[in-house]
Amino acid sequence: MNDIFSKIVRGELPCHKVAENDQTLAFLDINPAAQGHTLVIPKRFGTDIFDTNPEDLVAVARMVQTVAQLLLQTLKPDGINVLQNSRPASGQVVFYYHVHVIPRWEGDGVFSFWRPNPTDHAAFAALAERLRANNQA
Repeated sequence: MNDIFSKIVRGELPCHKVAENDQTLAFLDINPAAQGHTLVIPKRFGTDIFDTNPEDLVAVARMVQTVAQLLLQTLKPDGINVLQNSRPASGQVVFYYHVHVIPRWEGDGVFSFWRPNPTDHAAFAALAERLRANNQA
């Protein structure tokens, strides 16, 4: 693969590494939403959550927890956002599976765009039924 994250994994491009193990790499985002904004990626390529190997998803989740703890201990944020975008409509712009771990402080204004959209219970029940009908797990 010739994308930016594959090049980082292969050591062809530099990064500001935060943590690493055999399956994952965590490094600072070069366009951070907040100080300490870190990306966690599997070392094995996957485009998004839909085609990434399940073992890699688990390894990334474990590294996300490690990074969140590092950020909490080091930067003392008031909270942490964990965010993953899959496919363009969600905001994915780098087509290599990755998770954002973003430290948050009260009043920082990051992600102030989210507005609750209440739905009635009948609509929730119908949607839950549709989702259960398609569940192959």
